[in-house]
Amino acid sequence: MPKTSDKDLSVQRIILIEGSANVVLLMVKLLVGISTGSLAVLGDAVHSLTDVVNNVVAWFVIRISAKPPDREHPYGHRKFEVLAVFGLATLLAVLGFELALHALRRDAVEPVMHSWGLALMLLVLTVNIAVSTWQRYWAVRLKSSILLADANHTFADVLTTIVVIVGWQLSARGFPWLDTAVALGVSVLVLYLAFTLFKRVTPILLDHIAFAPETLTALVAAIPGVREVSRVRSRWIGSDSAVDVVVKVAPALSTTESHQIANEIELVLESELGVRDITVHVEPSGGGG
Repeated sequence: MPKTSDKDLSVQRIILIEGSANVVLLMVKLLVGISTGSLAVLGDAVHSLTDVVNNVVAWFVIRISAKPPDREHPYGHRKFEVLAVFGLATLLAVLGFELALHALRRDAVEPVMHSWGLALMLLVLTVNIAVSTWQRYWAVRLKSSILLADANHTFADVLTTIVVIVGWQLSARGFPWLDTAVALGVSVLVLYLAFTLFKRVTPILLDHIAFAPETLTALVAAIPGVREVSRVRSRWIGSDSAVDVVVKVAPALSTTESHQIANEIELVLESELGVRDITVHVEPSGGGG
């Protein structure tokens, strides 16, 4: 197994730090939500739970999915990422529906307003802003797409927490229906996050194409020596793509010359499309020469 890169180690440390912060924020929100009876705050705690699970998934993906192919997993381990995300999406969908049903079935109860609870939620907001800013800085510095996506998610948490605090404070001042409304809003956000995750991983599980066949055919056909592109197939394996190509070349070409054409196809697909797993099958064409 190849040594983990310095970049991967840095990303793992950042995700571990953020995950630890999210666990603390989750506990604080649960404490405030239970003590005040605010469904909106409890809904925000559910949202924080998804952040913690998301951190675990991200850390798991970086550590496990980078492993090379082995006897049991000849195509690598990238689909572990897909399965983990699918599980997270399922959990989000269940939690979102449960929160919405609980909000609709509960009688109008005026949440209690505690100054210490408000102080804790403002502290949560401050920590979220700091974590989002810090994570975005490292995402740009390390050029990490997974960190940048996580930073954007944390910033969305900032906006959600602001809405939750406002809704909770207003409902505690004589507008209890606002707490239910905000809780429903948070449940819609959780369900939307679940939908986006399902939308992202379902095509991978169903082996949807990674690239348009026309694009692949054009790139391969332009390579000198390729007479015909018989078949092109592509799919996603986790965050990596795989391409399978069958081409026809002149029958008179030697094995070495055919191999050189196959190498050129691999180089072009890797440089132009970033394909990591490429299989090229070379066949002689029907014509002479």
